[in-house]
Amino acid sequence: MSLHEEEVLGKAYDARLMRRLLTYLWPHRTVVFVALCAILAHSLLQLVPPYLTKIVIDDYIPTGDISGLGTVAVLFLMMLIGSFILEYIETWTLQLTGQKIMFALRMQVYTHLQRLDLRFYNRNPVGRLMTRVTTDVDVLNDLFTSGVVSVFGDVFTLIGIMAVLLWMDWRLAIVAFSVLPIIVLITQWFRRHVRNSYRKVRTRIARINAFLQERITGMATVQLFTREKKDYALFDKIDGSHRDANLESIFYYAVFYPAIELVSALAASLILWYGGGLVIRDALTLGSLVAFFQYSQRFFRPISDLSEKFNTLQAAMASSERIFALLDVPVVIQNPQQPLRRKVNDPGRIVFSHVTFGYTPSEPVIRDVSFEVKPGERIGIVGATGAGKSTLINLLLRFYDVQQGQIMIDGVDTRDMDLRDLRGLYSLVLQDINLFSGTISGNVRLGNADISDEMVWRAIQAVHADEFVSRLPLGMETTVAEGGATLSVGQKQLLSFARALAFDPQVLILDEATSSIDTETELLIRDALHVLMQGRTTLAVAHRLSTIQDMDRILVLHKGELRESGTHQELLALKGIYYRLYRLQFKKDETSALDLSISHPATASS
Repeated sequence: MSLHEEEVLGKAYDARLMRRLLTYLWPHRTVVFVALCAILAHSLLQLVPPYLTKIVIDDYIPTGDISGLGTVAVLFLMMLIGSFILEYIETWTLQLTGQKIMFALRMQVYTHLQRLDLRFYNRNPVGRLMTRVTTDVDVLNDLFTSGVVSVFGDVFTLIGIMAVLLWMDWRLAIVAFSVLPIIVLITQWFRRHVRNSYRKVRTRIARINAFLQERITGMATVQLFTREKKDYALFDKIDGSHRDANLESIFYYAVFYPAIELVSALAASLILWYGGGLVIRDALTLGSLVAFFQYSQRFFRPISDLSEKFNTLQAAMASSERIFALLDVPVVIQNPQQPLRRKVNDPGRIVFSHVTFGYTPSEPVIRDVSFEVKPGERIGIVGATGAGKSTLINLLLRFYDVQQGQIMIDGVDTRDMDLRDLRGLYSLVLQDINLFSGTISGNVRLGNADISDEMVWRAIQAVHADEFVSRLPLGMETTVAEGGATLSVGQKQLLSFARALAFDPQVLILDEATSSIDTETELLIRDALHVLMQGRTTLAVAHRLSTIQDMDRILVLHKGELRESGTHQELLALKGIYYRLYRLQFKKDETSALDLSISHPATASS
């Protein structure tokens, strides 16, 4: 089973989930009450036409009462107009309510997603979360607009028709109801089998979504390793299983509805046979027989509708269970009830005190790390892959909470600070740049109205991004594709530096920020970084030691522990971990330079 795939069905009906769903209807109870009244009134009007037919046949046609026929015709027309108005009110109010509930539910889910910690996103695929906000909410809209309220109309219509038939002639009513056991058997068969086929369809579509998300995201890898034919064959198999599941579902619908029509015809035949005999013996009027026949035809429509609403209910139960499971995920990183304020007289002081943390309790990534960063100090953080460098940054930004120890910002524990205030202190530049669809300027200011166009342009100029931005058709207002697909890696990285500068942070954090930049681009932004770091506390995580050699201090992590600390020259003199890392990179750089000189002697000599 794919990570994206999941169990799509629980109970066909869950009272606990239904009670929770109905709470979303409560704020709209007035509108829902109007819709319910319209539904019941509309159902009541549906009982009128057959009885008007009885009156016409029994009372007015035999006596040639033209005025009576005219009166019935007017009543019939008024009934049609009333039905139109009531159905309009029912449809409009339910659809309006459904859209409002869907809007509120989507906002609730998205708000909750924004508050969840990164650990949650590491465990849950993006495709699954998108399904919660889109498809699952749409399913609940179907429940509110054509299920939970309108079902009362079908039930009331059934009860009303049964009552009228019994009132008109109980003997003929029993004949009409004699087919109900067959209806029950057919409906139970349909519900049982269509539920299983529905499960298969939803599971297969989950597999399709998972496959498409992975292959489209990794299309470059698919094409590079020429997996097109293999992936086509695999998708053909997955898509074929989805088709077969749908065909199975279609089969049950194709049997169910004709079976209901067949039973309806059987009931009509029994009514004509038994009722016709009563008419011949003058025990029943012809008008009553015709009315019985019409009522029997109307009687089976709500039964078909109720069976269809069962599928809507079933889908809503499954979707609501998944949505509520997401909404019930606890928010681990929360604002304190009474946030503390920092000491503003010495801004930018960071203290790690005996910090221990692990993504799993049994495997700590950071072990008893303690250090202090003074205001305005520039700190480099180095170490081998997996040493815990990026974890320090995640803890500082409070994407995760420390398990032991504490992190202090200007004398206040980060867990006691308001999250907006805490994260507002920082600008973070990552190795993997996240650009949103929009414009160049929009990606620099990120919706902050306090950052003017002039400030955006100054930030772009400061990091030398103006060289390529000025060449774009619309300059800063040029549209950026999803993920910045129309820009090079270096251009996207320059924009991320411009973004950091535009927000004018107290603390600048660089997490492998220059690892994806070529040497020429790195030289362009190196002086911009000096300007950016001026007067700011800076923490720079780096693999390329050349980027942090001029830092005030360098911290060396090894297997989650802080092993060395000092300037570049001091650490080289120790001939410890940093020295070995430096020698390894120095030899690697020498080898790269030698390869360059062999393949491009003219470039190397220049």
